[in-house]
Amino acid sequence: MTDAPHAPVLLAEVIEALKPGPGDVVIDATFGAGGYTRAILATGAEVIGLDRDPTVQPHADSVAGDFPDRFQLVRTPFSGLAEAFDGSGKAKLDGAVFDIGVSSMQLDQAERGFSFMRDGPLDMRMSDEGATAADIVNTWDHGPLAHIFKLYGEERQSGRVATAILRRRVEQPFTRTLDLAEVVEKALGGRRGAPIHPATRVFQALRIAVNDELGELERGLEAAEATLAPGGRLAVVTFHSLEDRIVKAFLTERTGNTPAGSRHAPMAVDPRKPSFTLQFKGAREAGDEERSINPRARSAKLRAAIRTDAPAWASSKGRAA
Repeated sequence: MTDAPHAPVLLAEVIEALKPGPGDVVIDATFGAGGYTRAILATGAEVIGLDRDPTVQPHADSVAGDFPDRFQLVRTPFSGLAEAFDGSGKAKLDGAVFDIGVSSMQLDQAERGFSFMRDGPLDMRMSDEGATAADIVNTWDHGPLAHIFKLYGEERQSGRVATAILRRRVEQPFTRTLDLAEVVEKALGGRRGAPIHPATRVFQALRIAVNDELGELERGLEAAEATLAPGGRLAVVTFHSLEDRIVKAFLTERTGNTPAGSRHAPMAVDPRKPSFTLQFKGAREAGDEERSINPRARSAKLRAAIRTDAPAWASSKGRAA
């Protein structure tokens, strides 16, 4: 067994929510370094790991070597969950776990271009396909750039940052992470004494846009709903408010707990039966000990639900747009 460079957050709480055991089949929709997968396999369950990042293969090979008959990896984003399960030959899906966002091992690899603290190519792709962050900052117009900085990064000075990027790229295209981070920092006046680096929100927005992370999350949740067997368990760990809002809205809707409208207006009755029941109200967060050991745990939230025997709801329009 190899030491994983990425510590899984809320691991005990995720295992408690999934309750895996011998004979169960669980999908780890964000395999990464295999932290959740190994813990699930240790209970005797089988795991189908999903990941679109080709660099996770050595971790998958290590897991497969330790659990040769109970693990398989499928190269796909988690929106491909249903197809991956169909191709696995398994009869019933008993659980699915999602660990949303960029992993610490991706941030630590400068050549991936995720970090504004390490110099590397301005890439940010979780897979090896599609447009890079450099493609976006060098070709998108002011409006779309400002839009994603505000929507995905919650950057209040999104227009100012977009203006600075367009002005600089006329002289020289962006190719490196630290170059972009410096331009963003200057555009925002440095924000000396701020609790986070000035480029944090812009880099988050670019990463989300490059990988369509919020769209993937919505499609992944719907795929889990369509694939989990009655009684199957869903566990989702998020790390910022954009992700958590999507998960919360999905589960609120699918459990039939959508807030009613005005008490003075007629209330529409949704004919669809709840496809999930919540395992607990609200979200679970990491304890003080885990927060002190793993900085990633400070913003982590776990939401969990159990699949009912009701039909899956029709695909909703993207809430992330």
